[in-house]
Amino acid sequence: MPSFDASLEADMTEVRNAIDQSGKEIGTRFDFKGSSAQVELKEKERQIVCTADSDFQLSQVRDVVTAKLAKRNVDVRFLDAKDIEKMGGDKVKQVLQVRHGIAGDDAKRVVRILKDSKMKVQASIQGDTVRVTGGKRDDLQSAIALLKKEVSDLPLTFGNFRD
Repeated sequence: MPSFDASLEADMTEVRNAIDQSGKEIGTRFDFKGSSAQVELKEKERQIVCTADSDFQLSQVRDVVTAKLAKRNVDVRFLDAKDIEKMGGDKVKQVLQVRHGIAGDDAKRVVRILKDSKMKVQASIQGDTVRVTGGKRDDLQSAIALLKKEVSDLPLTFGNFRD
């Protein structure tokens, strides 16, 4: 039976390249001269850590990061911004978590959307992905179109398409 997997997976190579470019831009921009503004990627935890001297500078650092990610075709919906934390002195930091895998509630919502649509496809949650199987290839293509339309808050990727 034809099937495909719907998942959430950012291209970490592009994320790394965007963070490297962001760091270079922050180092050369005039409004960041003499400040401790920086951005770093913790790949094991899939986190981007932004630090700056003030809330305003932190928002500027975040703007640079999102612009570089968008330029490298990484959807900014992959980023889950945590609360701003105060560090020693005036410094502030914010962690941007890079999403990986569909969370349980979101996976249930995807399955529910497909079941409520009365399409001739079956969806099952398999770890952090949702596997969709159907009788015909056309059914699967219409399921992909439905998911792209209905689940706009998640940057779903569709892969592992099999006939």
